[in-house]
Amino acid sequence: MKPRLNPYQVAPDTIKALSALEAQVQASGLEKSLIELVKTRASQINGCAFCINMHTHDARKQGETEQRLYLLNAWRESPVYTDRERAALAWTEAVTLISETHAPDDVYEQVRAQFSEVETVNLTMLVASINAWNRIAISFRSTPPVKARAAVA
Repeated sequence: MKPRLNPYQVAPDTIKALSALEAQVQASGLEKSLIELVKTRASQINGCAFCINMHTHDARKQGETEQRLYLLNAWRESPVYTDRERAALAWTEAVTLISETHAPDDVYEQVRAQFSEVETVNLTMLVASINAWNRIAISFRSTPPVKARAAVA
Protein backbone atom coordinates (compact mmCIF):
# COMPACT_ATOMS: atom_id res chain seq x y z
CA MET A 1 0.00 0.00 0.00
CA LYS A 2 1.36 3.37 -1.00
CA PRO A 3 0.66 6.50 1.09
CA ARG A 4 -1.49 9.04 -0.76
CA LEU A 5 -0.28 12.23 0.90
CA ASN A 6 1.08 13.53 4.17
CA PRO A 7 -1.66 15.60 5.85
CA TYR A 8 0.85 16.99 8.37
CA GLN A 9 2.73 18.65 5.50
CA VAL A 10 -0.26 19.54 3.33
CA ALA A 11 -2.51 21.09 6.01
CA PRO A 12 -0.46 21.57 9.18
CA ASP A 13 -2.82 24.09 10.78
CA THR A 14 -5.78 21.74 10.40
CA ILE A 15 -3.80 18.86 11.90
CA LYS A 16 -2.72 21.18 14.74
CA ALA A 17 -6.39 21.57 15.67
CA LEU A 18 -6.83 17.83 16.07
CA SER A 19 -3.50 17.64 17.87
CA ALA A 20 -4.78 20.22 20.36
CA LEU A 21 -7.79 18.03 21.07
CA GLU A 22 -5.41 15.10 21.52
CA ALA A 23 -3.35 17.07 24.04
CA GLN A 24 -6.50 18.04 25.95
CA VAL A 25 -7.66 14.42 26.12
CA GLN A 26 -4.20 13.31 27.30
CA ALA A 27 -4.34 15.91 30.08
CA SER A 28 -7.96 15.15 31.02
CA GLY A 29 -7.14 12.91 33.96
CA LEU A 30 -8.20 9.66 32.31
CA GLU A 31 -5.77 6.86 33.07
CA LYS A 32 -3.01 6.54 30.46
CA SER A 33 -3.55 2.78 30.28
CA LEU A 34 -7.27 3.30 29.65
CA ILE A 35 -6.55 5.86 26.94
CA GLU A 36 -4.34 3.39 25.06
CA LEU A 37 -6.86 0.54 25.41
CA VAL A 38 -9.61 2.78 24.01
CA LYS A 39 -7.42 3.98 21.15
CA THR A 40 -6.37 0.46 20.29
CA ARG A 41 -9.91 -0.93 20.42
CA ALA A 42 -11.36 1.81 18.21
CA SER A 43 -8.47 1.33 15.79
CA GLN A 44 -9.17 -2.43 15.67
CA ILE A 45 -12.83 -1.77 14.85
CA ASN A 46 -11.86 0.71 12.13
CA GLY A 47 -9.10 -1.49 10.74
CA CYS A 48 -6.40 1.15 11.10
CA ALA A 49 -3.07 -0.71 11.00
CA PHE A 50 -1.06 2.47 11.52
CA CYS A 51 -2.94 3.35 14.72
CA ILE A 52 -3.08 -0.22 16.06
CA ASN A 53 0.68 -0.40 15.69
CA MET A 54 1.21 2.98 17.35
CA HIS A 55 -1.13 2.47 20.29
CA THR A 56 -0.11 -1.08 21.13
CA HIS A 57 3.49 0.13 21.13
CA ASP A 58 2.57 3.08 23.37
CA ALA A 59 0.57 0.79 25.69
CA ARG A 60 3.53 -1.57 26.07
CA LYS A 61 5.82 1.36 26.91
CA GLN A 62 3.44 2.23 29.74
CA GLY A 63 3.53 -1.32 31.08
CA GLU A 64 0.48 -2.86 29.42
CA THR A 65 0.71 -6.65 29.20
CA GLU A 66 0.81 -8.66 26.01
CA GLN A 67 -2.10 -10.77 27.26
CA ARG A 68 -4.39 -7.78 27.67
CA LEU A 69 -3.46 -6.44 24.25
CA TYR A 70 -3.98 -9.85 22.60
CA LEU A 71 -7.39 -10.26 24.25
CA LEU A 72 -8.62 -6.74 23.56
CA ASN A 73 -10.84 -7.60 20.61
CA ALA A 74 -12.49 -10.28 22.80
CA TRP A 75 -12.67 -8.19 25.98
CA ARG A 76 -16.20 -9.33 26.84
CA GLU A 77 -15.03 -12.94 27.15
CA SER A 78 -11.84 -12.13 29.04
CA PRO A 79 -11.51 -11.66 32.82
CA VAL A 80 -8.43 -9.39 32.60
CA TYR A 81 -10.24 -6.04 32.37
CA THR A 82 -11.71 -4.01 35.22
CA ASP A 83 -15.35 -2.92 35.33
CA ARG A 84 -14.22 0.62 34.50
CA GLU A 85 -12.25 -0.61 31.48
CA ARG A 86 -15.20 -2.74 30.36
CA ALA A 87 -17.53 0.25 30.52
CA ALA A 88 -15.04 2.34 28.53
CA LEU A 89 -14.59 -0.39 25.92
CA ALA A 90 -18.35 -0.84 25.53
CA TRP A 91 -18.72 2.94 25.10
CA THR A 92 -15.81 2.96 22.64
CA GLU A 93 -17.55 0.37 20.50
CA ALA A 94 -20.93 2.10 20.73
CA VAL A 95 -19.55 5.52 19.78
CA THR A 96 -17.21 4.16 17.09
CA LEU A 97 -20.14 2.30 15.51
CA ILE A 98 -22.59 5.15 16.18
CA SER A 99 -24.49 4.72 12.89
CA GLU A 100 -25.34 1.16 13.96
CA THR A 101 -25.70 1.51 17.73
CA HIS A 102 -26.95 5.06 18.32
CA ALA A 103 -25.13 4.90 21.69
CA PRO A 104 -27.67 2.78 23.55
CA ASP A 105 -28.95 3.75 26.98
CA ASP A 106 -27.74 0.56 28.67
CA VAL A 107 -24.16 1.20 27.54
CA TYR A 108 -24.41 4.82 28.64
CA GLU A 109 -25.62 3.67 32.07
CA GLN A 110 -22.60 1.32 32.34
CA VAL A 111 -20.32 4.26 31.59
CA ARG A 112 -22.06 6.54 34.08
CA ALA A 113 -21.72 3.90 36.79
CA GLN A 114 -17.93 4.03 36.36
CA PHE A 115 -17.22 7.59 35.16
CA SER A 116 -18.21 11.04 36.41
CA GLU A 117 -19.98 13.43 34.05
CA VAL A 118 -16.70 15.18 33.23
CA GLU A 119 -14.94 11.86 32.69
CA THR A 120 -17.78 10.71 30.43
CA VAL A 121 -17.33 13.79 28.25
CA ASN A 122 -13.55 13.28 28.21
CA LEU A 123 -13.96 9.59 27.35
CA THR A 124 -16.34 10.49 24.53
CA MET A 125 -13.89 13.08 23.19
CA LEU A 126 -11.15 10.44 23.37
CA VAL A 127 -13.26 8.07 21.27
CA ALA A 128 -14.13 10.88 18.84
CA SER A 129 -10.49 11.91 18.47
CA ILE A 130 -9.13 8.42 17.81
CA ASN A 131 -11.88 7.87 15.27
CA ALA A 132 -10.79 11.09 13.55
CA TRP A 133 -7.14 9.98 13.57
CA ASN A 134 -8.17 6.55 12.22
CA ARG A 135 -10.07 8.17 9.37
CA ILE A 136 -7.13 10.38 8.49
CA ALA A 137 -4.63 7.51 8.58
CA ILE A 138 -6.85 5.14 6.59
CA SER A 139 -7.92 7.76 4.02
CA PHE A 140 -4.37 8.80 3.24
CA ARG A 141 -2.99 5.23 3.52
CA SER A 142 -0.60 5.84 6.39
CA THR A 143 1.47 2.73 6.86
CA PRO A 144 3.06 1.56 10.08
CA PRO A 145 6.84 1.30 10.14
CA VAL A 146 7.94 -2.24 9.39
CA LYS A 147 11.05 -3.75 10.85
CA ALA A 148 13.06 -5.88 8.47
CA ARG A 149 12.72 -9.57 9.28
CA ALA A 150 15.85 -11.43 10.14
CA ALA A 151 17.01 -13.71 7.37
CA VAL A 152 16.06 -17.34 7.91
CA ALA A 153 19.16 -19.54 7.87
